[in-house]
Amino acid sequence: MNTLTIASRFCGPPSSSNGGYFAGLVATLASRTVAVRLLKPPPLDTELSVVELEEGVLQVRQGEEPIGEARPTTLELAARPAPEYLEAVEASRRYAGFRQHRFPTCFVCGTRRVRGDGLRIFAGPLPERGVVAAPWVPDASLDGGDGKVRAEFMSAALDCPGYYAVAPDDRMMLLAEFTAHVDRRVHIGESCTVVGWPIGSSGRKHEAGTALYDGEGELCGQARALWIEPRSGEPLT
Repeated sequence: MNTLTIASRFCGPPSSSNGGYFAGLVATLASRTVAVRLLKPPPLDTELSVVELEEGVLQVRQGEEPIGEARPTTLELAARPAPEYLEAVEASRRYAGFRQHRFPTCFVCGTRRVRGDGLRIFAGPLPERGVVAAPWVPDASLDGGDGKVRAEFMSAALDCPGYYAVAPDDRMMLLAEFTAHVDRRVHIGESCTVVGWPIGSSGRKHEAGTALYDGEGELCGQARALWIEPRSGEPLT
């Protein structure tokens, strides 16, 4: 049985993990592409157990309570092409989180996180392309020991731009399921671009795609996410 602990640095909401980071950690344990379903907000600074169930399913537990489940899958996604890096820089100036942010300390997209601490991926709209986009230059704290970004941080980078692709009006949504596939880990200090786009919506459920490109415009990672508008009274931590 494996265990994992999510440090408070990697929060989404103030007292729980960023969903993409959590999914990326679980995927590294699975050593394959998995669809990670979040059943409860993953707590911070708490040792969680990871149990293998039938058919390769991994379940993350806090004590006996299931927090998340990961099942093997194949990611099927037609990635949107990357805009030019300077286009992404310009789009980020229109980032909705600069006006109002529900979780300003989010590891990925929080405006209160300084360089070298948060990822500071501020995805703003490119209406003519039907996407949101952001520049991203990974800092040294994300190094896997070989000059490249660790896979779980690439997974995290692919998370929040999907929210801004499906919630331009800043409505409350929670990440319910996340499937990421990393083709190649990008280098520390590389000028990367992240894009997000809506796939479809049904009632309270909204699907988004995201893609991460390196400084040469090569596709290095992509993800598909299911976001759900919570019912009144559901926990947001």
